[in-house]
Amino acid sequence: MQTVLIIVHLIIVLALIGVVLLQRSEGGGMGLGGGGSGVSGFMTGRGQANALTRTTAILGGLFFLTSLALTIMAGYSGAPRSIIDGAAPVSPAGQAPAGGQGGNVLEQLQRMQGDQPASPAPAPAPAPAAPQVPQSQ
Repeated sequence: MQTVLIIVHLIIVLALIGVVLLQRSEGGGMGLGGGGSGVSGFMTGRGQANALTRTTAILGGLFFLTSLALTIMAGYSGAPRSIIDGAAPVSPAGQAPAGGQGGNVLEQLQRMQGDQPASPAPAPAPAPAAPQVPQSQ
């Protein structure tokens, strides 16, 4: 559903850009779309301006609604929450932590994710560094 809404949102954005670029500027200079001619027709100067203004307003409203819907959908998604919310409460100094679990917050979070055993394991010895051999040019 979110993917469909994103595609609709992008189509609205492209249409809105096109409609805004089609509008005549209010500067009155010799820009694109220069003055109105005396020819009457369906899309004359005033009729075209009203249609483009109305279309811009409708597309702007749709853009606002799709943006709001995407924001609400992102809030309800199963995104991870703050790591602070899942951390064990900190006990005052001098007291043992609740549940017999020691260590800092990082170790507690790793234990909660199952990445680290409950008892700390000895750190492996670092591998010896390879000797540097100069390269010939």
